[in-house]
Amino acid sequence: MSRFEALRERLRRAYESGRQSARANRVDPERAPEDPGVPSPRPEAPATATVAGAQPPAAGYATTSSRDDTEVPHALRIAAAWSWRLIVVGLVAWALLRIIGTIRVVIIPLAIALLLSALLAPAVGWLLKARFPRSLATGVVLVGGLAAVVGTLTLVVNEFIAGVPELSDKSSQGVRQIQDWLKTGPLHVSDSQINHYIDQAQEWISGNSKTFTSATLSTAATLAEVLTGIILVLFATFFFLRDGNKIWRFLVRLLPVKARWKVDDAGRASWATLGAYVRATVLVAFIDAVGIGIFLVIFNVPFAFPLAALVFLGAFIPIVGAALSGGVAVLVALVDSGPVTALIILGAVIGVQQLEGHVLQPLIMGRAVAVHPLAVIIGIAAGVVLAGIAGALVAVPLIAVLNTAVRRLAARTVPDTPPDAVVVAAQAR
Repeated sequence: MSRFEALRERLRRAYESGRQSARANRVDPERAPEDPGVPSPRPEAPATATVAGAQPPAAGYATTSSRDDTEVPHALRIAAAWSWRLIVVGLVAWALLRIIGTIRVVIIPLAIALLLSALLAPAVGWLLKARFPRSLATGVVLVGGLAAVVGTLTLVVNEFIAGVPELSDKSSQGVRQIQDWLKTGPLHVSDSQINHYIDQAQEWISGNSKTFTSATLSTAATLAEVLTGIILVLFATFFFLRDGNKIWRFLVRLLPVKARWKVDDAGRASWATLGAYVRATVLVAFIDAVGIGIFLVIFNVPFAFPLAALVFLGAFIPIVGAALSGGVAVLVALVDSGPVTALIILGAVIGVQQLEGHVLQPLIMGRAVAVHPLAVIIGIAAGVVLAGIAGALVAVPLIAVLNTAVRRLAARTVPDTPPDAVVVAAQAR
């Protein structure tokens, strides 16, 4: 190699070394020039960015934003965080209950209409399969159901009116038997004491006549509310049966697109649960009424049909309603036929209730609509306090629906974002 070529090779190496040094300086300008391979010490960036003017988190307490919080025990800070969140949730729940209580004249009929719609929806579906127009199918089912209810109530009222004189005579005899037992029994109550108690009862009635008068006036107002509620139930049931699917799609479209899939899935599952619950309750109530009614007929207890109808209606309030309606049947048997027949009817009522609770409800309703007895009792008590008998009727199906809705919303089997085809279809509706 000549001297010229050796010089050119040195120049090329020097040029390449210079380029590498320039590149290194551009990447890390703080690198020491005399030792390119050794980086200069650099201050480490803080782990978390802080707002200008804010004090950085205290060492060892990543969840605190102020050094004052470090003086508070960790357990107390957690309890305080839970407390204020629970207070907010409680205030929201209280506000919702106040709103519901204010407009319960509207809320309760709508809830009853939903129950009736869940019960009658299969009949409407059968007529639609038979190529009935939707409005005609809904009208036929609604009128047929209304006719069945009115006919049953007419039979109950007529039989009750026909049997009142006989039951009144039996009641008078029962009262005389009680008076005789008070005199000759272990209490040995005299006639003067019995008359004294009767006089006290009359004085109490006369002293509370104003209360009874105001109760009568409030009853008249309640009657007007009941009539208004019945009309609202009929109209709401008709439109729920005819346009329920359209109403639900309209409500779902009000939600964000990402939430529509899950809400629609939870809503349709809840509707299936409500329908299964109502139909199973009707079937169980019918079996209870038939079972107790057979014993009433066998032992010739008066008002067998009205009492069976009362048992049927009472079965819609789980646990409490069936026990109360069965107790009425036992009292009528006691007044009319004596303690032996009353004990037999009581045994029949208990046996039917045990059959319902341990065999019929688990078999017919299944696990999908199973609700724990404690939740049933608490729901019925809350429903009675908030809305009386109607609240007790609506409480348990509402708990069953909420149970299904929460389970489906919390499930991870449904994707958070629906497929593109579902989104497009939802937007096109």
